[in-house]
Formats: sequence, structure tokens, C-alpha cells
Amino acid sequence: MSTLSSLRPIRHLGRYRQIAGVFFKHGFGFIFDHLGPEWRPSRRAFRQRPQEPGLASGDLAAHFRQALEELGPTFVKLGQILSTRPDLLPLPYIAELSKLCDTVPPEPWGAVHQVLVEEYGREPEEIFDSIGRQPIAAASLAQVHIATLPGGEEVVIKVQRPNILATISTDLEILMELARAARPTTLGQIYDFVAIAEDFSFTLRSELDYRREGRNADRFRANFVDEQYLYIPHVYWDLSTPRVLVQERIQGIKIDDVAALDAAGYDRHEIALHCAHIVVKEVLEDSFFHADPHPGNLVVMPGGMIGAMDFGMVGHLSERDRRNLIRLYYVSVTLDADGIVEQLIRMGAAGTEVNRPVLARDIGRLLVKYHGLPLRDIRAQEVVEEIMPIAFRHRLRLPSDLWLLGKTLATMEGVGLHLDPDFDLFEISEPIVQKLIWQMVLPRQDWVQILLRYGAGWADLLGTLPRTGSRLLERAEEGDLFQIRLKDADPIMSRLDRLATRLALSVLIAALIISLALLVPLMTTDSPLQLPVAIGFVLALGLGVWLLISILRGTK
Repeated sequence: MSTLSSLRPIRHLGRYRQIAGVFFKHGFGFIFDHLGPEWRPSRRAFRQRPQEPGLASGDLAAHFRQALEELGPTFVKLGQILSTRPDLLPLPYIAELSKLCDTVPPEPWGAVHQVLVEEYGREPEEIFDSIGRQPIAAASLAQVHIATLPGGEEVVIKVQRPNILATISTDLEILMELARAARPTTLGQIYDFVAIAEDFSFTLRSELDYRREGRNADRFRANFVDEQYLYIPHVYWDLSTPRVLVQERIQGIKIDDVAALDAAGYDRHEIALHCAHIVVKEVLEDSFFHADPHPGNLVVMPGGMIGAMDFGMVGHLSERDRRNLIRLYYVSVTLDADGIVEQLIRMGAAGTEVNRPVLARDIGRLLVKYHGLPLRDIRAQEVVEEIMPIAFRHRLRLPSDLWLLGKTLATMEGVGLHLDPDFDLFEISEPIVQKLIWQMVLPRQDWVQILLRYGAGWADLLGTLPRTGSRLLERAEEGDLFQIRLKDADPIMSRLDRLATRLALSVLIAALIISLALLVPLMTTDSPLQLPVAIGFVLALGLGVWLLISILRGTK
């Protein structure tokens, strides 16, 4: 390790001492016994306080949560993210970290006022008609104040806490050094702690840029522009900066306040359906979801519309992740344990070293529990909790956004069940999943785009092949090709002829598929084109299979 890296523990010795003292106090002193020799200058500071002896596993999980709370915002955020990663921690720790509360005493108005002056370059009273000095909410990274614009519009101002960036930068640097120090350990051989620390650092630094949160809100608003059941507050971009976010103030009844909703005459079943439609559209259609949909971020506005707030934490699903999820859903509903194992390996969640028979056995036991149950009797929260110990036991490494998705589904389902005991998230999602499964096996518009994109290259190749092939043959006959004189050019001519034939046939089959795929969006359920198009696809498939067989035979 470089000299600079060795000096970092010394540079932040005070913070190291504080972190070590807290973890020793809560029974985690054994963590620091694995540090390398380059940490000796700071290790003496780690022995300042004796650790509590004899803590049971459940007690350790509770103490772990308390230690993170005591260490401040960086570690609270770390705990919240770890609560979505059952592949890294056992279930008791996940359950404890889910209790982490991000509510802290507010900063005095003077400190908040100074941040606003630094961001705006002038007094905030010159911009806003009025600002409430007492925050309506205070979290570890920011607090929220109500204000009024000169035009009379009420807004909320999210202001970053003073000096929080410097504190978090120090903590992130320490976490990265600890991750590097853990590389040689046994756990370090299993988990890529450096990658985990880098992931967390990126997530937290992104959350500290409120322009990103504003863009997330705008994206959600655009995704739901045609839906009347969700409202996203407007962002005042001319008043927003990296440390200050100004949004329209929306008001309503908290979505979990059943008594108030009943008193106002709202249909709770309809609101629950809206919740289900929101999460299904976010995940299955948009691949971009609100990852923190707890009741404090959702209100019911006049007319029964749901108002959503706080878009700092979002999840993204790539097209590949979405397709993998659909495939995983399909093998799951068919109770195919071996198929699930194969799909997990294909997704990279299970390494090739995984014990396949044991993993298939554990998954099979889980599937048996749900065999024969209708979807309305299956709860996402229960399924996620059942999967967690299997994931930890076999060290399944799903992308963090997929674990985040699992927690989001469980949270949203909890909100829906609180509103309506008959809430069924799977029932609403099933037809959309079935539609997506068919889209994966039938021709799609993106197939056309791919074929058109690469078809031009194949067309150019076919156009130049005769001329280029002739020149190559001439050079081959003259003995100039690779400085090798060929005694007999007939076999080469024959192979090139077969190659050109296969290429031409491949282009014809591709053209046929493109033509048929372009007809699919134009067809209705009673369209007379259905039978010809189906026959065309069968013919194209047959030609493709014949061509593949001929190629395979030719390579033998």
C-alpha cells in the first residue's frame, strides 16, 4: 500500500477513534482485529474502550443499528441501504436496520439562513415573501421549510445541513479504507467490499445533489403524464441549486391515516388500486421506480389523487434486468426449482461455484409452500422475507436495484393492505407480466430496429462481396494471397459460393422477418392478416433452422 494510503488513518485519527469507540462499546471490537500492519499507528486508538461481552446474535443486530445511529448521517444512510441487501447480512440484521429512523433535531435558523445566502448570493428574504423559520421536517442530510413566493404560491424548501458534505466525505474515505483493508480477510474473498463502498459512495453523493432529485421528480411526472391518479409536485428550477430544492407544496391526508380518509369519504379500495397501478407501471413499464414509498411520502389529495414526495432514492432497471425478472417470474410460477437456479446463474446472481443441488432443494422447499395457492393469497412481503435467508446462505449477488425493488414492492403492498385487506398486487401485475412474456417471444418493434441497424451493414457486405471475392480469387489463383500458391482453387471457389449463398439466404430471411414484424402492429384481433403472418413466421423459422443445420454440417 502506498505511503499516502498508509497516512490516511492518521489524518482522520479523531474520527477513527470515535468510530472504533462506538463499535467497541456495542460489541464489535473483533472487526478491527483483522486490520493490516499499515494501520498500527491508529490501532492504539481502537483499544480505548472495552467492548460489551456476551451479546447474543439478536442483541448484536440491535447494537449494530444503535452504533450506526450514534455515528451519524453517513452510517444511518449506510444502514438504510444495507437493510435492502439480504445478500450481505443475515435476516436479524436486516430487520433491525429497517427500523433506522432518519429524524434528527433541526439546525437553528441562523445556520440554515447562511446556507441559503451562500447558494443564492443574496438574502433569501429578497426572493421569498415569507419563510417559516421552524422546519416541518428534519432528517440527517437536510430539513424542510415552508415558504411563499411573491406570486402567492406556497412552496417547500429542502435545505442541506451546513458542513454535511465535509463530514460525509471524511466518513466515505474511512469506509473505503476499511473496505480495502478487508480485502485479504475471508469475507473479503467472498464479497467485493471495495465495490460495495464505491456503490454506496456514489449513491450518497448523488443524494446530496438536489438537482438530481428534481430531475427524478420531472421524470416521474413525464412517465405519469397520462395518469390521473398520481400527482408529482412542480420543481422551481430557477430557485433550486445543488444544496437547495424548491418545490410546489402539496397537501392532503397521509395515506396511512385510515380514520381521516374514512371521515373525508374517500374510497380506500380505489386508492389501494391506484397504489398498485403506480408500482406496476413504474417497475414493469417504465423500469424507473420510487424506492422510498413509505406512508410519510404519500398523501391523498382532494379528489382521491395520490401525491408523491421525496424522490432522492429511486431505482433503475435495465432492459436486461427487466427481462431477467420476467424469465425468473415464469420459471417461479411453473414451480421449476432447477429452472430458477439456471436463471439465477444466467443473471450472475449465483456463481458457477454455487452448490446447485442444495440451492435447488432450498428453492424447491420454498415453492412447495406456495404450491396451489392463488396469487391473491401470496404476499410480496412474505416472499421477500422467505427469500432473504436463502440469498444469504448461498451468497446470491443480485444487483442492488433488484433488492431495492423487493423492499419497494413489500412497502407498497403494506400501504395497500393497510388501506384494503383484499389488496392484491400480484393480481394487477399478472396480466402485464403475461403480456411482457409474449412480447419476449413474438416479434417486437425493437427487433425491427436492431435488424434495420445492422441490416445496412450486411447489405453493404453483400454489395462488396462479389467484387472483393473476385479480387481475392484472382490473387489466390496467382499465388499472391498470403504469399501462398494454391494448387487447386476449386475447393475455395466452392466454399465461397456456399458462403455467398448462405449470406444471401440470411438476408432474405431477415427481410421476411422484418416485413412480417412491420405488419404485426397494424393487425387487430379479427384481422385477416393473422393467418398469413403466422404462416410466414413458421416458414421463416423453418428456413432459419434449415440454414443453421446446413452451417453446422458444413463446419464438421
